[in-house]
Amino acid sequence: MDARFVGIPELAEAPSVAVVVDVMRAFTVAAWAFGQGAEKIVLAESPDDALALKARHPDWVALKDGPPTPGFDTVNSPGLLRSIDLGGRTVVQKTTAGTVGALAVKEASLVLCAGFVVAGATALLLRVRECDSVTFVVTGEDGHADEDLACAQYIARRAGDAGADAAEFLRRAGESRAAAELTEGVRQGTHPDDVALCLELDRFPFAMVATLEDALMVLRPCTVPSRTDEASTG
Repeated sequence: MDARFVGIPELAEAPSVAVVVDVMRAFTVAAWAFGQGAEKIVLAESPDDALALKARHPDWVALKDGPPTPGFDTVNSPGLLRSIDLGGRTVVQKTTAGTVGALAVKEASLVLCAGFVVAGATALLLRVRECDSVTFVVTGEDGHADEDLACAQYIARRAGDAGADAAEFLRRAGESRAAAELTEGVRQGTHPDDVALCLELDRFPFAMVATLEDALMVLRPCTVPSRTDEASTG
């Protein structure tokens, strides 16, 4: 597989296949939302757009980066989200980097959103679909966030080698600037367990696929059958 690693500013045009990585914390939060029963996640262009969607759909759950904000139901923290029952609900998510990266490649034929918590399923989907060329969008710090780059590199390696060791990649992420800022309380709207939850490898068994639905970028979980499963089911 030909893997390319770019920051959001380097996206001159939409690639064919894009894996958008935000470990701390957008797509860890998205995975936890699905783990808590959410049906889908709408990726909002701006906080105002998120609030407008919430106004039209009062039963939707709106969340964003930073401290609690009027109009939003919760914040972009896996530690806080894991205690919320989202059974059958739609979530509206707006973050500083992750949602921006996904929206930047919305015209791609396949858009996956990922973090370590869904790394294995994401790599498996790339392998099963035989994706020859993949652009990994490293969303944090204009493409320089080591936690996102480490996760992207790990997924790329695991797509070619299912037994790839994650230890070094997880170490890099744990020593990243984002991890330090979360640990030290520099970022608002956090929970003490956020970093540990973001570094939990393969916590969830699904990949996350984003597609355009009625002009909205919508993220949904996708269970990926292995080639063995496909063969056994005919």
